[in-house]
Amino acid sequence: MNSNESSFSRPVEQKLRLNEFKTLYKACSRGIPWWDHLIFGCLWWLEEKIIDYRVTTEVTKAVEEVVLPPMPDCVTPIYRETLSDTSTSLSEMRLTAPWYDGGVKGAEPATEASEDH
Repeated sequence: MNSNESSFSRPVEQKLRLNEFKTLYKACSRGIPWWDHLIFGCLWWLEEKIIDYRVTTEVTKAVEEVVLPPMPDCVTPIYRETLSDTSTSLSEMRLTAPWYDGGVKGAEPATEASEDH
């Protein structure tokens, strides 16, 4: 093949891949071209379906065997809204974790009541 030719210019060679089907084709072929072509086409189609089924089954089985790590516990955050000292129309909104210690000015430490939400 020239370096200018693409691999798409050649026709796809259809051949049997599984030894069981190769043996079956040799046993069923009679040397009559139309008969051999018909047998080959049927066996090729059946082989493709069987290969697809085997691959799908194995992949599905492998995916089912995968053990995922446990999901982390999700804690609901605490939402607070307080009126702002500098603006009358805007309020200060704060979203914090329940275990937050209140180190920011104006933030309250978490209480037992706030952990229930």
